Amino acid sequence: MSVLIDGAVGWPEELAAVYRERGYWRGDTLGELLRSWAERSGDDIAVVSGDERVSYRELDRRADVLAAGLLDLGIARDDRVVVQLPNVPEFVVLLFALARIGAVPVMALPAHRRAEISHLVELSGAVGYVIPDVFQGFDHRTLAAELDVKHVLVVGDPGEHAALSAITGEPRELPPIDPAAVAVLLISGGTTGRPKLIPRTHDDYAYNARASAEVCELTKADRYLVALPVAHNFPLACPGVLGILGVGGVAVMAAAPSPDVAFPLIQREGVTVSALVPPMARMWVEATEWSTEDLSTLRLLQVGGAKMDPDLARAVPPALGCAVQQVFGMAEGLLNYTRAEDSADLVENTQGRPLSPDDEIRVVDAEGQDVIPGEIGELLTRGPYTLRGYYRAEQYNATAFTPDGFYRSGDLVRQLPSGHLVVEGRIKDVINRGGEKVPAGELEDLLLAHPGVAQAAAIGLPDDTLGELVCAVIVAAGTPPKLKALRAHLAELGLARYKQPDRLVVLDELPLTAVGKISKRDLVARLGA
Repeated sequence: MSVLIDGAVGWPEELAAVYRERGYWRGDTLGELLRSWAERSGDDIAVVSGDERVSYRELDRRADVLAAGLLDLGIARDDRVVVQLPNVPEFVVLLFALARIGAVPVMALPAHRRAEISHLVELSGAVGYVIPDVFQGFDHRTLAAELDVKHVLVVGDPGEHAALSAITGEPRELPPIDPAAVAVLLISGGTTGRPKLIPRTHDDYAYNARASAEVCELTKADRYLVALPVAHNFPLACPGVLGILGVGGVAVMAAAPSPDVAFPLIQREGVTVSALVPPMARMWVEATEWSTEDLSTLRLLQVGGAKMDPDLARAVPPALGCAVQQVFGMAEGLLNYTRAEDSADLVENTQGRPLSPDDEIRVVDAEGQDVIPGEIGELLTRGPYTLRGYYRAEQYNATAFTPDGFYRSGDLVRQLPSGHLVVEGRIKDVINRGGEKVPAGELEDLLLAHPGVAQAAAIGLPDDTLGELVCAVIVAAGTPPKLKALRAHLAELGLARYKQPDRLVVLDELPLTAVGKISKRDLVARLGA
């Protein structure tokens, strides 16, 4: 078993050899890939953001200049840098600059606040933190001032910090980077407690993006709208920014995925492909009833992050005039896509089939035994782009993976004879709010820190728009707090807004299971009707 930075677990050498032999891993680093793309595409446009248009050659040059500047600043190979940028060209430049010097970006999301960012800085041992000045009304510079991190770099007005634009240096010959080294640390859905870090190597992440681009039939004529936050695995590499640049197309950055932002960009830039979570896809469909923008260039809409309702899948093609593709995947690795050749029934009612011929799938019961084909069980997987262990999480890894390296996804699925998967739920305690994963345990711990809360349970309740709402069910200690007060308490503790409860229910007592644990099944049955 190989070992990546700081004890992150890599693939057994015998499997790694197979993945190289079969061409999944080609020995390319992300920094080298950009170099080859710039040589291929030259002055063709790579990234569009508002009125700014960045060519492949210019993107390559900017990455070189920033890489040199980061080295001069003291950021070195294997250093971790928390990156919390919105959909701007600076994100793309920074990603490749860090790749060239062998430093590792930790992909924080724009919605994260002090609780999440301080955890990521501490867990990763980050030496840097890259932020916008103000985004969606939140001043990230204030948050940065509260952190113990050596370098804070700001896109925009740096305030007391340093401007990212000032981090420049003379491009130079750099030592080669090992393609088996960690390229990025993605954020897990945080199914138990605080988020875990997912090490993705240059080899496996390059394959992730390249194979995804092939499944989506991307060509240099495509223009991909980056609508979801780019630090998410989905819009970054499934196929996302890396996939569209890999074929010589254009990545069009959107400040938000809402129709009022996205539709004018689709018309102006001739967007052909984009990716959304189901609630936003529904908003796009509904918006076509009054929108006047020309969406005729759109050929494919990917929908993932949460299970898509079959009615919504049926509604997308006539409303948006494009094909719909269901995507079921995880930042940990395994990706499943419906294909262009799939029947309407498969596209509407399944979440796709595995990306790679060497994606190994098991569906098992509670005892870890394979279920009869077609029955529901937990999805276990391993393959050429699925992690073998979380970063700095040795104790958790002991239960998150089988002894022979299969990742226990926590997803309940059934597999059809065609290989397509149907997602039936989860066995892990996580709420899927519009594609954003809310770990119940993390929320419960912070609720219990409020003096007015004696007991707490966080559950997901069905919602037509978001899929699930976050519901806090509490037993009060004295006078029950109001929802507004609880949300203020959670915000004060630095919890991201999307993790805060949408609804508060106060009970005299919480139902218990036979072994004395809180019965969330009973709570959902009682409150979700």
